[in-house]
Amino acid sequence: MLYFSTLILSFAAGSVSTQASNPLQKYTISAPGISATFIPYGARLTNLYVNDKNGNPQDVVLGYDDAADYVRNDETVHTYFGPIVGRYANRIKNGTFTVQGVTSHTPENDNMGHDTLHGGKLGYDQRNWTVVSANSTSVTFSLLDQAFEGFPGNVITFATYTVSAGPRWTSRLVSIPLDEPTPIMLANHVYWNLGAFVDEAGSTVLNNTLQMPYAARYVEIDNIEVPTGAIGTTKGTFLDFTSPKQIGRDIESAINNCGYNCTGYDNAFILDRPRYSSPESTDLSQLTLSSNSTGIQLDIYTNQQSLQIYTCDNTNGTIPVKRSQQHADKTTFVEKYGCIVIETQQWIDGVNHAEWGQDAYQIYTVDSEPAVVFAQYDFSVLGA
Repeated sequence: MLYFSTLILSFAAGSVSTQASNPLQKYTISAPGISATFIPYGARLTNLYVNDKNGNPQDVVLGYDDAADYVRNDETVHTYFGPIVGRYANRIKNGTFTVQGVTSHTPENDNMGHDTLHGGKLGYDQRNWTVVSANSTSVTFSLLDQAFEGFPGNVITFATYTVSAGPRWTSRLVSIPLDEPTPIMLANHVYWNLGAFVDEAGSTVLNNTLQMPYAARYVEIDNIEVPTGAIGTTKGTFLDFTSPKQIGRDIESAINNCGYNCTGYDNAFILDRPRYSSPESTDLSQLTLSSNSTGIQLDIYTNQQSLQIYTCDNTNGTIPVKRSQQHADKTTFVEKYGCIVIETQQWIDGVNHAEWGQDAYQIYTVDSEPAVVFAQYDFSVLGA
């Protein structure tokens, strides 16, 4: 930990090269077959282009053309388009948790005050991150969390995004607690549409094929999407994606699955890697998603033990897609099921469920290893 402590002290003293930037300034990185754009506000992904089956570049993530619209969105509907969410992604029941005998309370900004969502009222997604380094293929942001939102202690996080031939996007999030024991669980919150709205079928993800071969279990939730403590099995249910399946095939059976009176997916799938792998191994693809409209396929490799899958069950056609995704004569809007969010993370609300054995992956101290979220996104073309 001496190296990390020296780095942090140097960073705080200003001896590490940093760039004081406009939080809405765009940073574009590129490699053969891929181009991605980020802004410091939320260390946020705003555009990601990869080639489709016809060799045309398609923007496969949702967002806005005008970076200022991300701020406007956060002040109104707050959809979390493309940022890092934290200090603790997903939900914390009653906004309360206890670590090493100390109880903390965080803002209950979800479900009319029943839980904390994505770090509270002003999470990492609404913070202006510092650009530490930027070049043609990689950009690194940093954020010093000074006990934001009632979380214990100070934490510094470095987020490095890199693109490379493949094409591939790699995200590395490294968080280091500076003083007190604390839960840390970050996630990239990207809204994907591999169909890129190129045709009617590509305007939703219902025709996308999804497979999570090691997701035989999931975290059961109540009608406000807070874990009950029970662990369910996916086999034989609408939640079974262990074999390739179109997202829309069973979605109408997912009644009240994403909250009361909501039909769709918003679930934490547990990743049980095979015996020849290990709990944090990144050697196997944990998720494969593809669209016939564009022929684009995505494979995700991660060291995390859960995937939160949300199929944009609450989008309602009020937000237009970006200019890069407008392919029709009239303006295209994001309809219900028009996208999918894939969060690589640990088990939702694991900080309140010691019986799950998640403490080693969610609670960090000044003398523990840093919290690391590794996610690798590999793109290809079907049949290529």
